[in-house]
Amino acid sequence: MKQTTPASVWRNPVHFLAFGLGSGAAPKAPGTFGTLAAVPLYLLLEPLSATIYALVLLVTFLIGIYLCGKTSADMGVHDHGGIVWDEFVGYWITMFLAPAGWLWIVLGFIFFRFFDIVKPWPIGWADKHVSGGLGIMLDDVLAGIMAFVCLQASYYGWLVFG
Repeated sequence: MKQTTPASVWRNPVHFLAFGLGSGAAPKAPGTFGTLAAVPLYLLLEPLSATIYALVLLVTFLIGIYLCGKTSADMGVHDHGGIVWDEFVGYWITMFLAPAGWLWIVLGFIFFRFFDIVKPWPIGWADKHVSGGLGIMLDDVLAGIMAFVCLQASYYGWLVFG
């Protein structure tokens, strides 16, 4: 079933943020477009110290619980495909302490999208069993953590074996 973008996305600031500054309104693959929209914002976060970056992750996660939960409730649809704030935060988790350079930005994107789409355990479990704003956020946080581990392992493997 195709989900349409409600008009409220363009006039309600909570919905606009939950829809990833409008990126979730893409007619196809809104999660991928949401993750793409997270990349330039990551470039603004990249120079932050690890402590400040981690604080930003915590704050955006907590804000995301509200944004995603409120938007989902207002729309009457749990985790509408256009709600992509969770992709923003999941990608930023992937990129925490990432090495500099476009190779790692792209590889992080690929790892995150893989885990977000395939949803291996415990991501799939969380997606099915945790509801509300926390449920919307949690599966992407877990995908971000798994992608983070893969990105870091790739970097350190490249250092050792490259």
